[in-house]
Amino acid sequence: MGTRLPLVLRQLRRPPHPPGPPLRLHVPCRASGGGGGGGGGSGGREDLLGQRRLLDGQTQSSRSPGGRTPAARDSIVREVIQNSKEVLSLLQEKNPAFKPVLAIIQAGDDNLMQEINQNLAEETGLNITHICLPPDSSEAEIIDEILKINEDTRVHGLALQISENLFSNKVLNALKPEKDVDGVTDINLGKLVRGDAHECFVSPVAKAVIELLEKSGVNLDGKKILVVGAHGSLEAALQCLFQRKGSMTMSSQWKTPQLQRKLHEADIVVLGSPKPEEIPLTWIQPGTTVLNCSHDFLSGKVGCGSPRIHFGGLIEDDDVSLLAAALRIQNMVSSGRRWLREQQHRRWRLHCLKLQPLSPVPSDIEISRGQTPKAVDVLAKEIGLLADEIEIYGKSKAKVRLSVLERLKNQADGKYVLVAGITPTPLGEGKSTVTIGLVQALTAHLNVNSFACLRQPSQGPTFGVKGGAAGGGYAQVIPMEEFNLHLTGDIHAITAANNLLAAAIDTRILHENTQTDKALYNRLVPLVNGVREFSEIQLARLKKLGINKTDPSTLTEEEVSKFARLDINPSTITWQRVLDTNDRFLRKITIGQGNTEKGYSRQAQFDIAVASEIMAVLALTDSLADMKARLGRMVVASDKSGQPVTADDLGVTGALTVLMKDAIKPNLMQTLEGTPVFVHAGPFANIAHGNSSVLADKIALKLVGEEGFVVTEAGFGADIGMEKFFNIKCRASGLVPNVVVLVATVRALKMHGGGPSVTAGVPLKKEYTEENIQLVADGCCNLQKQIQIAQLFGVPVVVALNVFKTDTRAEVDLVCELAKRAGAFDAVPCYHWSVGGKGSVDLARAVREAASKRSRFQFLYDVQLPVVDKIRTIAQAVYGAKDIELSPEAQAKIDRYTQQGFGNLPICMAKTHLSLSHQPDKKGVPRDFILPISDVRASIGAGFIYPLVGTMSTMPGLPTRPCFYDIDLDTKTEQVKGLF
Repeated sequence: MGTRLPLVLRQLRRPPHPPGPPLRLHVPCRASGGGGGGGGGSGGREDLLGQRRLLDGQTQSSRSPGGRTPAARDSIVREVIQNSKEVLSLLQEKNPAFKPVLAIIQAGDDNLMQEINQNLAEETGLNITHICLPPDSSEAEIIDEILKINEDTRVHGLALQISENLFSNKVLNALKPEKDVDGVTDINLGKLVRGDAHECFVSPVAKAVIELLEKSGVNLDGKKILVVGAHGSLEAALQCLFQRKGSMTMSSQWKTPQLQRKLHEADIVVLGSPKPEEIPLTWIQPGTTVLNCSHDFLSGKVGCGSPRIHFGGLIEDDDVSLLAAALRIQNMVSSGRRWLREQQHRRWRLHCLKLQPLSPVPSDIEISRGQTPKAVDVLAKEIGLLADEIEIYGKSKAKVRLSVLERLKNQADGKYVLVAGITPTPLGEGKSTVTIGLVQALTAHLNVNSFACLRQPSQGPTFGVKGGAAGGGYAQVIPMEEFNLHLTGDIHAITAANNLLAAAIDTRILHENTQTDKALYNRLVPLVNGVREFSEIQLARLKKLGINKTDPSTLTEEEVSKFARLDINPSTITWQRVLDTNDRFLRKITIGQGNTEKGYSRQAQFDIAVASEIMAVLALTDSLADMKARLGRMVVASDKSGQPVTADDLGVTGALTVLMKDAIKPNLMQTLEGTPVFVHAGPFANIAHGNSSVLADKIALKLVGEEGFVVTEAGFGADIGMEKFFNIKCRASGLVPNVVVLVATVRALKMHGGGPSVTAGVPLKKEYTEENIQLVADGCCNLQKQIQIAQLFGVPVVVALNVFKTDTRAEVDLVCELAKRAGAFDAVPCYHWSVGGKGSVDLARAVREAASKRSRFQFLYDVQLPVVDKIRTIAQAVYGAKDIELSPEAQAKIDRYTQQGFGNLPICMAKTHLSLSHQPDKKGVPRDFILPISDVRASIGAGFIYPLVGTMSTMPGLPTRPCFYDIDLDTKTEQVKGLF
């Protein structure tokens, strides 16, 4: 018990860390079993009180008769640790896997504080990560380590154990305030000064000083406090805390001329750094209470700078240090509790943006520009995303990292709502607008957490016929020009990846046609720096071929041939090049006409980029690993023996994944009223499955919480987008929908009732602008059929009638009445286009009520059925066809895919969106037609077979007057004009 503190330090010191990279010591501290004061720690280490007794040995004899006993001092530290331990245990009851982690960055060779922190953490049940840097580490090196810890979501607190000269403002404010358990950042200090101590971390050293004084019976009210030799955050925190207790505080450095006078006046003296030798002890009045904080827990240096001083007051040196360590642990538990609270579902404190609708309603782009969006990082924080879970692109959009799914994996999902529609006119009936209006109503007007999940629009329609796809009027995503043009480059990434694979196919055929087996093999597995070895993907191909060898020199001639030659049959190539522009002249092309291609040419074609299987893969994947596996499984052709050739066989999977690594992250934007939107993936619904990504939906369902809503949209009519949503997307995601919102318009119903044709760019006929009850009544047959299609899947339907200004009350009432008679749960007129979310509040209420009913969701068919039977089921049950008719080519493809083992995949019909049948001009509900299947293709990576119905094209063309005539850029303001 007589051991002096310097001796303890010598025993704990270790050799300085050698130059080189920082040493990271991950110390999983064992949680202590109880609060007793005995018992040694693991590995023979002394427990907290044992270490405390060593420290006590040097001071025991110097205490005045009125001072506290070692047992009393121990009880203060024990109380803090025991309280922290109990709080942590309560947190872990509900979150068993939770264990807060304290990171300590140390630059130096003094390990006393490492031992103390580690013992305290062990007793409490925390983990410690110790980053040991060389003593001569620079400011930049320390900041670099701080930034790494800031981004590590596993770490909940960060403390610095570095020399005093490194405590620059730049270093301290590099810490994230929420991890700053020593309270040294400007933000934490500012909150303390402002009086918001419950919202910040307070310096453990300063807090320890107050605790020790109060627990010793010192009344601070009216006392004169002198803080000597303290700097920066410690000085500020001490002054603030003393002033809150009613004390009069003074600060002074050791070299101040008035120091002697101030020492004589003070009732309590707090030493913030070691006393210089030239300062006489006689300057401190007998009876003055003195606290020594010079054992700086941040620097790790101990200031024993004066001999023992016998005063009538209380003298504290190591007591402050040890209690400060305990209070740091207390801050750590508080940090963990805050972190857990942020993970839990709560109603968002969303700052919604106000709308001031104008009449007449301006253009979409004028409305978009009239609203100032929130900064996307502010929006992300409002909806519960952490700073390290977003990657910001400009001011108003960001990518969301998939790590959020792991963080929220135990969070209950919200309600899942699908917006579909009746068979549309070429102008579209406003599904995106309804989707946005609905979430604006839910969140901005009913205070319900909600998320919209939309597809990213293709550049093809944007510059072709349709224009933008961000919604419309006062229900749209903003900024709409960013939404419609490039966004964050996902479609460009898909284009690059798709065309890389296309180039790999033709290049491989060329090289196999012009090289011997040996030459081909030598180029595929070259000698590099005297070493020849297979790449990882080549080893996977060897395994697929049944060749269990890893040394390239050991393959036989037969094995070399099997490995090197894919033997692609050019006539079976199904992989096309893509371009995100409507270009009809690329529908059929000839490639390979250059002299360098040595006579190898073939007919090929371009598809629109969003028809690429890679887009479908992006929309259906649920993780980066799953996406890589799907990309590798993509079948691009068959070999000459009829076996499938994949991206893995071509060795390109890793490169495709690299190109897609950012595209997999959903894009966060906002509505006009400041509610969140995910924009991610954009497969066409008449070519692919026409739904936004599974990942966006899954993340959104976690973020809204159990009582919230995720509203996603399926392309075109319910017969196309909705059927594929249920049979393909829901199979891939495992998610169960609660409600279908079926969008209808009086305009489209009049068309289905026999009205004149509707053509983009041509003014509407009077039948559409004047009341015509009979046309509406006759056209409701299409609405009734689409309701019945939704009912096949057992999901309740709410009809949303998107009201136009030319619609009359009688027409609106008739549609709602007939929809309810057809089995809709409810039918509601919506006015979001003209007034925003306020105009869809009735729809939002109807959706909430429908979602409270039990969903009886079921798939339309069993995937184990033969391919032909699955196609026939869709044709008859959904479209109303009498039967199907397969072309010889389609039948041959079905036979091939079945033989290759792909017959148990769901079906993705590629069909016109303008009719329930395959003929665009057949409106209403066509009957007794035979559905022709002209071709069948396979998207094995995405996971479906897609038949082409009739003369379906995968590359749209431009009209006579495309939208690009109206699109321009103001070169002075750089604003886009004419984008609808």
